[in-house]
Amino acid sequence: MAENQHAEKHGFQTEVKQLLHLMIHSLYSNKDIFLRELISNASDAADKLRFKALQNNDLFAGDADLRVRLSIDKENRSITISDNGIGMSREDVMSHLGTIAKSGTKEFFSQLSGDQSKDSQLIGQFGVGFYSAFIVSDQVTVRTRLAGTAEDEAVEWQSSGDGEFTIAPITKKGRGTDITLHLREGEDEFLDAWKLREIVTTYSDHLSIPVQMWKDEQPESEGPDGEKVPAQPGEWETVNAGKALWLREKSDITDEEYQEFYKSVAHDFDDPLLWSHNKVEGKHEYTSLLYIPKRAPWDLWNRENQKGIKLYVQRVFIMDDAEQFMPTYLRFVRGLIDSNDLPLNVSREILQDSKVTRSMRSASTKKVLQSLVKLARDDAEAYNSFWDNFGNVLKEGPAEDQANIERICELLRFASSHEDTSEQRVSLDAYIERMKEGQEAIYYIVADSYEAAKNNPALEIFRKKGVEVLLLSDRIDEWLMSHITEYKEKKFQSVTRGDLDLGSLDDEADKAEQEKLEEDFATTVERFSKTLGDKVKKVRVTHRLTDSPACIVTDENDMSTQMAKLMEAAGQKVPETKYILELNPEHPLVKRVADEQDEERFGEWADLLLEQATLAERGSLKDPSIFVRRLNRLMLAL
Repeated sequence: MAENQHAEKHGFQTEVKQLLHLMIHSLYSNKDIFLRELISNASDAADKLRFKALQNNDLFAGDADLRVRLSIDKENRSITISDNGIGMSREDVMSHLGTIAKSGTKEFFSQLSGDQSKDSQLIGQFGVGFYSAFIVSDQVTVRTRLAGTAEDEAVEWQSSGDGEFTIAPITKKGRGTDITLHLREGEDEFLDAWKLREIVTTYSDHLSIPVQMWKDEQPESEGPDGEKVPAQPGEWETVNAGKALWLREKSDITDEEYQEFYKSVAHDFDDPLLWSHNKVEGKHEYTSLLYIPKRAPWDLWNRENQKGIKLYVQRVFIMDDAEQFMPTYLRFVRGLIDSNDLPLNVSREILQDSKVTRSMRSASTKKVLQSLVKLARDDAEAYNSFWDNFGNVLKEGPAEDQANIERICELLRFASSHEDTSEQRVSLDAYIERMKEGQEAIYYIVADSYEAAKNNPALEIFRKKGVEVLLLSDRIDEWLMSHITEYKEKKFQSVTRGDLDLGSLDDEADKAEQEKLEEDFATTVERFSKTLGDKVKKVRVTHRLTDSPACIVTDENDMSTQMAKLMEAAGQKVPETKYILELNPEHPLVKRVADEQDEERFGEWADLLLEQATLAERGSLKDPSIFVRRLNRLMLAL
């Protein structure tokens, strides 16, 4: 191709250079995906034009039949993917084809595994699909014209994938984009029309926009019964099914078709974990096709970047990030909703305040949760895999969605003192089934880690009585527990908060023994209270400990340790919490301290027991050096 004298030369962004090197030198195992990605981009361009034309029909300029066309030039060893969609301006070209700062490039590279087959499938997921063209070509030319602009405002972009690209003004008759790939040596299979047709039917059959290829002129021939078949002129022939998959009857769609559609919608290389296809008729009419992925997307923790649901209105694409139809805690859900009740010119503001939107959101949320409940009941292994990927996001649910809190609670999984593993596999239903006779509460503890929760002194009485305790150690767990107070009429009770009431789990002998201990140790408790002063809220005899000398707990109305840590991590000021110090009068160390006659030494021991208990509960001290010096002094005095 002759060099354009007005062409400007530019260097690629650093990340693009890395990406191009990867495309050219590493990802060979599944080359077909380049065509899938370019056709998908062309389809998106058609959708965007259709949407913008709702406000300005002149953008069609007399050409409203949107399509994608594939052309083969065997002589020049090139293929061209053309669309008559929205097209691009010079600024668009510079932004989209010269830099990929917004596409999650760093995350893309971090996900690479070294397995070519898997790595090549990551391309679309991270928004870098265009660059897959360089897997099979050594030069790519893009000629594009933005809808609504003049013929001489078109742009040509060209690169050999060597770190630079040129951009130049050109004249182009029709709007849209033509991408020409000049194939590398050894890639001649893509000059075969049947090969391209096979790729289209495999990856793009579901697209509502027609994908066309040229069908050569057919000379007059003789049929099987001897009749004459007249000559057929050459024409553009649609090679994909061309009907939106979600509009077909469920009974007519195979699992493989559902899976391929998901991969196109979600840009994922894995099959989905499960899907739900529903056609709703009645007060509101709409179709939804919702998928749950097998693994977490790279941007799962970006709550502001919810791009799972595409919105169509009467088969017209409206937007690809309709967050109004799914709560934030289900942001991993992928798919689409096609409504007959919303106006074609619907805006985000209208969606936000629409009764129709709220109704569809509620129904779609319930469908997703019902599908997960069914999965948990029917296939525990698959659900465990889901939980490992998305459990912490699902834990956001009770704070956001009180209407579905019972269903969300059914889906929660926890580590437990009943299981000797940090894996979160215990459901609340399983916990309730194992509850001791007379047990009235679901006991839990929240700590910084599984080990800290498992070994917290507050669990000692529960081990003695064989009572199961849920062990919570994820950062979000305290937030979760602050929004669920009961499940199936069983209240939740933290083992490190307030007065511990074991109800009928304590027999009369236990209660009598506790009362006697409190009476016998009252003088020592008073001595501890006087010595520690305002360092603690209260000192009392414990009902929780069997092996440890002391522990600290928070009052029922005070902020818990983990909630305070959570708020501090978020940069919020947290009022200082004074703990209740509980002493185990049967522990040898406590007895030793109680017998100490020297008040100064007694004060040292009292402070040490408080600091020791604080370390076990909080995992840290305000001034560890004081604790160390005090411990050293007391050890030297022994």
